[in-house]
Amino acid sequence: MATNLTAAPDLPPLPPYTLTEAPDTIAGIPDFYLSAIAPVVAYWAVSLIFHLIDIYDLFPQYRLHTPAEILQRNRATRFEVFRDVIIQQIIQTGMAVVLGYTDPPQLVGREEHDVAVWATRVRLAQRAVPVILGLLGINAATVSKNMALSHPLLAGALAGGYYPSLSTNLDAGDGALVPTFAAWELVVAKAIYYAIIPAFQLAVAVSVLDTWQYFLHRGMHMNKWLYTKFHSRHHRLYVPYAYGALYNHPFEGFLLDTLGAGLAYKVANMSVKQGIFFFICSTIKTVDDHCGYALPWDPLQHITGNNAAYHDIHHQSWGIKTNFSQPFFTFWDRILGTIWKGDTTLKYERSRNKAADSLKAETKNVSAKAQ
Repeated sequence: MATNLTAAPDLPPLPPYTLTEAPDTIAGIPDFYLSAIAPVVAYWAVSLIFHLIDIYDLFPQYRLHTPAEILQRNRATRFEVFRDVIIQQIIQTGMAVVLGYTDPPQLVGREEHDVAVWATRVRLAQRAVPVILGLLGINAATVSKNMALSHPLLAGALAGGYYPSLSTNLDAGDGALVPTFAAWELVVAKAIYYAIIPAFQLAVAVSVLDTWQYFLHRGMHMNKWLYTKFHSRHHRLYVPYAYGALYNHPFEGFLLDTLGAGLAYKVANMSVKQGIFFFICSTIKTVDDHCGYALPWDPLQHITGNNAAYHDIHHQSWGIKTNFSQPFFTFWDRILGTIWKGDTTLKYERSRNKAADSLKAETKNVSAKAQ
């Protein structure tokens, strides 16, 4: 058990805590294993949904490409795509195991203590209020005194975080009164601890992954050897579909996706549970970006401009040197001028017509040979 009481007598003491092992996210499945299998399960679950939409042609009005284009334009078979995705996911699972072994023990029990630490910081930050008001020509002490009876909490904040009325006799020592936190200070502290910090960590992870993937992805297009040796395999799918999202050369898949996500997780200093959430989100987003549909009711296609329609342009021969950003945002494309500009309607129409004509000619040849 740890106490870590604050030394300053005018500050509330920090509560003691006892650390215990954190419970697993799903009972019976250790988080160590869940972090490895959850992204794989998410990948195939979401891919299956899009695959069923695809084979039953449920929403033809939202297709980016026709079935004829899938048959005529892609240079990899469904089996080849499936095989290479499985290979990458084996590598991905191995990486998850390595990350798991490098993670510190996941412990709980000091949440109230950490919230109190942030409440203390909020209290100390109030010490600057009288100084700031003084620079504006306002006497904080006078204002605080005048509203002490009607608005004691506001008066305390204006006085620099001094709340004489907030105290308790729960001191374990001699029974003397000790100061306590105001309710609003605890609300702010909990918001920081439970919402703002995790949101910041997620933003850091997303930014790191987007940056990592943009520059490596763009580099593989700029360097002829890297493109021919590694990245060209992914571009055998001129017409992307959901479970082809991770169809890559194994080395590229490890470098671009697996290592990038692991690096983002470590840089953001996420917990294992946060990492599981992040890996699932990035996996689902990648699958959605390759789904081949512009679905108006798909929230992932509206959160950012980096969606299936955006990434599909990059898979076309005429857009291959643009739209490198993935998987979350498009800020690097916008900053560095690699975003596609112009209308794509006629280009897609030509591709559809060419694939349809090619399929008709192929069908006619097959029929002629059969006769």
